[in-house]
Amino acid sequence: MSDTERVALAAEPLSSLLHTLSPDRLGEPTPCADFDVRALLNHLLFWGPSLIGAARKEAVAPPAAAESDVDLTAGDWAAALVAQLGELAEAWRDPAAWQGVTRMGGPTELPAPLVGGMVVGELVVHGWDLARAVGATVRWEPELLDRVLDETAATAAQGRAMGIYGPEVPVSSDAPPIDRVLGLTGRDPRWK
Repeated sequence: MSDTERVALAAEPLSSLLHTLSPDRLGEPTPCADFDVRALLNHLLFWGPSLIGAARKEAVAPPAAAESDVDLTAGDWAAALVAQLGELAEAWRDPAAWQGVTRMGGPTELPAPLVGGMVVGELVVHGWDLARAVGATVRWEPELLDRVLDETAATAAQGRAMGIYGPEVPVSSDAPPIDRVLGLTGRDPRWK
């Protein structure tokens, strides 16, 4: 699997799930302790432009509103997020997105492949969070999950130090890759 396919493959199950998400589920808790469904959708909508800008090597100013201020009551938020995921996948389909360095909503330059991998991981983990919150099932290609596991394992300690991930949840070394990714990010794969 080429890098240029990875964001689209990570976004597709999340996009499909959004088409089925009912507004009455917005208050449901998610496995991500900081977010209910509404806050998780706000998070995705809020950071999407920065992740798209990172692929294009464009500086995207942080939005003036706080992440919690994204308005899910205005218009068709599901269609807006699906469109944003499509734009994100298209931006990372460009081989140049994976070359050199880029920024992700701040002044610090990071290797573009690292940022691209973080985008893929974000879509997979938060896609799982959303699916689990509403009792749905999402599936990603095994090869994609193997790559996400490798990248998450390489950066998990740093993610925990930055407060992005919670304390590691022990998961068997022979568990499916998605379960091991979740454990590394501080999520319990058995969360209900």
